[in-house]
Amino acid sequence: MKARVTVMLKNGVLDPQGEAIRHALGALGFAGVDGVRQGKVIELDLAATDRTAAEADVKAMCEKLLANTVIEGYKVEIL
Repeated sequence: MKARVTVMLKNGVLDPQGEAIRHALGALGFAGVDGVRQGKVIELDLAATDRTAAEADVKAMCEKLLANTVIEGYKVEIL
């Protein structure tokens, strides 16, 4: 079983990397990009066979390590 975790900064948290990307896109001639939020995607290969248990385990991983829940939100997908 596979899991995909998408981690993004919460709304209201400044995103300097996203702003740098937005600025670079403008410099490359891509007009009309008003905002960019940069995040990360983590893919996990799991030995679990129960989807519900796997999702609970991955959420616990996010809470303990994969996401800084003070400033980041996350989304878990079991694939």
